[in-house]
Parts: sequence; structure tokens; C-alpha cells
Amino acid sequence: MQIGIIGTGAVGAATAFALMMKGVARKITLVDINHQKASAEAADIAHAAPFADGNKIKAGTYSDLQDCDIIVITAGANQKAGETRIDLLERNVKIYSGIIPQISRYASEALLIVATNPVDVMTYVTLKMTGLSASHVIGSGTVLDTARFRTDLGYHLGVSPKSIHANVLGEHGDSEVLCWSSGDAGTLPLDVLSADLGCPLTDEVKSKIDDDVRNAAYRIIEGKGATCYGIAGAITRICQAITSNEYAVLTVSSLHQKIVGVDNVCLSLPSVIGKRGIHRVLTPHLNSQEEKLLFASASKIKQLMNQVDKLL
Repeated sequence: MQIGIIGTGAVGAATAFALMMKGVARKITLVDINHQKASAEAADIAHAAPFADGNKIKAGTYSDLQDCDIIVITAGANQKAGETRIDLLERNVKIYSGIIPQISRYASEALLIVATNPVDVMTYVTLKMTGLSASHVIGSGTVLDTARFRTDLGYHLGVSPKSIHANVLGEHGDSEVLCWSSGDAGTLPLDVLSADLGCPLTDEVKSKIDDDVRNAAYRIIEGKGATCYGIAGAITRICQAITSNEYAVLTVSSLHQKIVGVDNVCLSLPSVIGKRGIHRVLTPHLNSQEEKLLFASASKIKQLMNQVDKLL
């Protein structure tokens, strides 16, 4: 498969490198308003080809995206220290107004992966601007947040994060919902497993993990100016599920007709991902508190979606 990446900032470049090293695509095309930057990133990444799986990477223009099966959109204003993802909304809607028509012109059949923040609302913006079906516009959603959750749990329990099944749902942002009640590893619920391993998940431990996951981006941005490697890994995982037609379950963001009483809202739920994009969405089992939190998250996103309707 061929993958195009629009935007070669920290996230776009890291994603291109991850795709190259994992051998996910046969060809990667980088597009950026700064063509010199895109060309330099492509050349730098291409020099890693002998250590990877032989992908071809180049810089190009929108017309070079016409044979792409997947297009990843990472372009957008950077989130600054002290700024929320929501603060970026109006600026990024304006940026997308220049990008989406070009995608529709040259690559109308491609699956789109949206990684620009606030990602749930920008997924909705992309749907509105393209007119594509919900299964073909995939927000990176809480795939990264879920990875952060599993990583922190793995460190606490002394278990590989790959062996832990625990999800973050809802908004990729401050209202995201860590689903403790359904988490497990080795068929054991997290509370049982943690007690058996002598690493109990006390309220204090849960609170710390919640804070680490929810505020990870703010701390990383404060320390180094941007997050890039974690989200690059998340995007690469989504692309891999598509190119390999895996039917993998990932917590991507998409448009849902109704969830926890909120109609037509983009947020993250466990979804089956394959070559046709989102093949189906799974309804998670939540306890009453998690359901209330997901309702609050969905309501927040819906309010922002209503606001963005005025900008489109």
C-alpha cells in the first residue's frame, strides 16, 4: 500500500520514520507547505532504508497523493505550553480548509487518518468537508492514551504492556475516560491480578496513573515543546491494521450515531480496523461511574462540534 502524510512537523516526520522502520507501506509520500522541509525529512528518513524493510519515501505535492490508499493528516498549529487541545480548534479548521479540498481532488478514494488536535472535532471537520462515510475517516483518538494507560499499568504490575487489555475512551483530551472496570491481563481483572502480584491498585495508585495518562501531553510539551514519538507509534499501528487487514481492535475516534444518550458525536470507542477502515464499532461494558464520565466527555465534544458548525 501507499501512504501519504500531510504535514512534516514533529508528528509527521516521526510517523514517516516509524512507518519506514516497521515496513508498513510500499511507498510513503510527504507533503508540506514547506516543500524544502518535506524534501529534507524524506531524504533523511530514506537513509534509514537499508536498516528497514525497503520502503520508498519521497516528498511531493497533493497531485502525488492520487495513488495513496491511506492519507495521514498531521498538519496543524502546534499546541503550546499551557494551551489545551481545544484552544487549537479555530486555527486548525482554517488550515484544514486549505488541505481537505486538495485531498478530495486528488485522492478521494483514500482512507483518511486524522491526527490534528483537537482530534475528535477535527475528525468531524474532515467528515463534513469531504462527505466521506464515517468508516473512511479515522481519528487517531485515544489509541495513544490507551497505550499510555497500559504502559503505566505494566510498570506498576511488572507485566508487559502488550499483555494488558485496558482502554481509554471518549475524548482525546481532558475528559477522557480510563476504563478500570473492564481491564484485565491473563484473564484476570486488574484488581485481582494486582492483588495476586502484590502490587495493589489502591485509590492513590489509580489517581497517580490517571493523572499521568491524562496530563502526559502537557508535561511532555512543557519539557520538549511537542509530543511526537508516542503518537507516531499510534498512527503507525492504525496504518498497520489497515494495510494488513488485521481486524484489530483499536480505540480510534469516529462518528457515532448515538452513544450514552448523545447523538452524532465523534469520540473513541473500541473499533475493528481493517482494509476498509472501520469495519464495526464495539459497545464497551462500563460501570455506572464510567458511563457518567463518558456521557460528560461526549457532551463536551458535541458542544464543540456544534460550535465548529458555525465555522464551516
